[in-house]
This record gives sequence, C-alpha cells and structure tokens, in this order.
Amino acid sequence: MTRTATRSVRVAFWGQIRRGLPVYLAARAVGVVGTTGDRWFRQAGGVIGNGTRPVSGRYLSFAEREEIAVGLAAGWSVRRIADGLGRSPATVSREVARGSVSRGYRASTAQRMAEQRARRPKTAKLAGCEVLRAVVQAGLHQRWSPQQIAVRLREQFPDRPEMWVSHETIYQSLYVQGRGALRRELAVCLRTGRALRKPHRRADERRGRLKDMVMISQRPAEVADRAVPGHWEGDLIMGVGNRSAIGTLVERATRFCLLLHLPHGNNAEDVRDAMIETIQSLPQQLRRSLTWDQGKEMAHHRSISLATDLDIYFCDPHSPWQRGTNENTNGLLRQYFPKGTNLAVHDKAHLEAVAAELNGRPRMTLNWQTPAEALQRLLSTPTDTVATTG
Repeated sequence: MTRTATRSVRVAFWGQIRRGLPVYLAARAVGVVGTTGDRWFRQAGGVIGNGTRPVSGRYLSFAEREEIAVGLAAGWSVRRIADGLGRSPATVSREVARGSVSRGYRASTAQRMAEQRARRPKTAKLAGCEVLRAVVQAGLHQRWSPQQIAVRLREQFPDRPEMWVSHETIYQSLYVQGRGALRRELAVCLRTGRALRKPHRRADERRGRLKDMVMISQRPAEVADRAVPGHWEGDLIMGVGNRSAIGTLVERATRFCLLLHLPHGNNAEDVRDAMIETIQSLPQQLRRSLTWDQGKEMAHHRSISLATDLDIYFCDPHSPWQRGTNENTNGLLRQYFPKGTNLAVHDKAHLEAVAAELNGRPRMTLNWQTPAEALQRLLSTPTDTVATTG
C-alpha cells in the first residue's frame, strides 16, 4: 500500500471512530484488519484523531489535488478549477506553484510535499540559513529592532524569499526555548534589554482583580472641580527591584502631600495599616474620598474605608491621567527618592520632613501659594462659602 493510500485510509478510519463505531468495525469499514485498527488506536493513546491528523476544510485534500491535476491536464484556468472545488483562486494558484516539479503538477507528488511541509517540529528558518542568521545578528548588534531588520531584509533581498523573516521569528529565536537560532546574549541588544519575554495582557485579563471596587465613573462631580477639600489621590513609588515602596497621598484642591511609611514592604496589610493611621490623623472635613489605581496593594480597601469613613474609587486600567495630581507629585518626589534606590532606608521622620518641604514650596497652580497655605485657607473658610465660590 502506498504512503498516500495509507494516509487516506487512516483519515477514513478516524472518521468512522468519530461516528461512534467500535475500533474493529471502523477498521473493517475502511478495508483493514481489526488488529491494524487497534494498533492505530493504541498508538494514538486512545484519543480520537491523535494518530494521523484528519484533513480539515482549511487544507487541500488528496482528492482535491487530483481534481487540480485533472483540470490542469484539460487546460482549464486556475479560476475554473477553483470554482469547481469551492476554493479561492489564490489557494489553487499557490498549490500549483508549490506542488509543481519538472514534470508538471502531479497529485501524489504534491500530496507528499504537503505532508513533508506539515511535519513538526520544523527547523527554524534562522537555524537553517547561516547567511540569513548572520545578517539578522549584524542588525541586532547595531541596535536595530527586529521589525526594522525584517523590513530591511525584504528591501535588501527583494528576489530572495529565503532571506525574508518576520520580526516575530526573530523574537522567538531570542526568547523561546528550543527555537534559539540566535545567541541569547543578543537579547541585550534589544531596547528592553530583557532576556525573557514579558507577556502582554489586555485590561480585562488583569490578574487579581480587586473585589467590590467602585470605579471612578461613579465618583461625585464635586471631586473634579477641586472646590471642596478632602478628596485625595494615592499611589506607591517603588524602589529598586520593586522591593521597597513609599505611599503617596495628595489632596486634589491644595496639592497637599502626605507620605506613608512602609518599612516592611508594600503588601496589602502594610498599606492598609499605614493608610488608616495617616488618614485618621486628619480632621473629618479632609476625609471625603480617595482615588487609587487597581494595584493589589489595595486589596483591603473596604477595611480602609470603614476605619476612616473615606470613600475609595478606582481608576480604569492603564489610565494614570485619572490621577494626574498624584502622578505630578510623584515626579517631584523622585528628586528626593531617585529611581533605582532602596526606599526602605528612609525612616518616618525623614518622610515627614520631605513632605513638609514639598508642602512649603510655592506652586504656580495655586497662584504661588504653598500647599500648606492653601490647605489652611480652605480649612479656615466655611464649607458653604467654599462651595459657593468654587
């Protein structure tokens, strides 16, 4: 029996299995003995279709390749053959180009070539072509991105498809184990400098979504106009390796800043305790709301809200502008707490001194008042007057 016939028989065998026939009946239906069918089934681990992949509608079958060969022999056009098969003319055209040899297009030869192309695992293109690999490595050494390299390859070798490669193939050769046609140390030539790939997640795929969040869209309108004090924005600034942190709270109307001392880390329990202690030290009129991002450090937001009588709202994912005042303040704080340093070395007294210095700095947005002066003025103004003048 030829290889092509064996594949066709196996495909038919698995089709009978899918119809619910026992193994021996499925074997008999396709013209093989029961022991052969039993062997195929056991080789597949007892899983339907795991031995020989059935021909799906996505791929041309041997019967379709025979129809193409007959059509070409009769002098039919590619479009006429495609119409008869219910396939796209482009599909038939590519099949003829890939399956033709010196004697023209033959169905059995085209089928064998298609099966060879479908074999896995395949040799990576960069592993199989030394010249292509050298060109790609040279581009990486020049700090070109994989996309730049891929585009320039097509421009440099317009008539040599074997010298074309996608940027994703380059990334996989650097990152994916078993596909490493490029030296791993070349990963440092990438702009990220990462030797491991960082997965991308959509906003709706964020892990550890906080429970019972109230989103910023439900925040009262009075928060936006900054007329009433007591509405805060918060975040963490992180130290080297994200192993240390300082919490930041900024009052929206006055830009008054408070810093949370987190000497033991930034887990949810530490943030909760530091925030409750700090907010409870404020007068009641300054405890209206807090806006934070969806970081896991706020897992105990309900406990914070109950202990401080503070409404807590959460920003939309990847929307730092919704806490613009806090983002700006964090940028100012980096003058005191540079990136890449250990923030755990700063004690509580030092944080209070930094906050006092920042709150004593005149701000253009406050008509050159300091945040401390602006806060004192608002606290000394009756609430109804502030609301009227806002």
